[in-house]
Amino acid sequence: MDKVRVDKWLWSVRIFKSRSIATDATKSGKVKINDKTAKPSTLLQMEDMVGVRKNGFDFRFKVLKLIDKRVGAALAIECYENVTPEEELNKYKDWFIGKAQAEVREKGAGRPTKRDRREIDTYKVELYDWEDDID
Repeated sequence: MDKVRVDKWLWSVRIFKSRSIATDATKSGKVKINDKTAKPSTLLQMEDMVGVRKNGFDFRFKVLKLIDKRVGAALAIECYENVTPEEELNKYKDWFIGKAQAEVREKGAGRPTKRDRREIDTYKVELYDWEDDID
């Protein structure tokens, strides 16, 4: 295999949780290959540089191995090299560290309803100033 679709590769190496999320991100211009905006069907080759804008952060990856099937995290890491600039990684780490506190519900409140879940998601988007590509 010498080429693979960019949306399929991003999903395969676990950059995105699902292929449809990867496709949507690519369609909306959040994925670039060698500094050019990519379509979902754009073909990746070895040594290509892939830029991904996800949750307000800009990540960059160098393609080391082409795969089109989703693999375990340990195998996925071998398929790319993270070449994200240090200042962007620090921005991500500063935002991420300490933010994942356990969410607490009142005892006996039960599971959140669909309406509750929507309200919680809306609150989180406003609180953390995330974009629409939450995953």
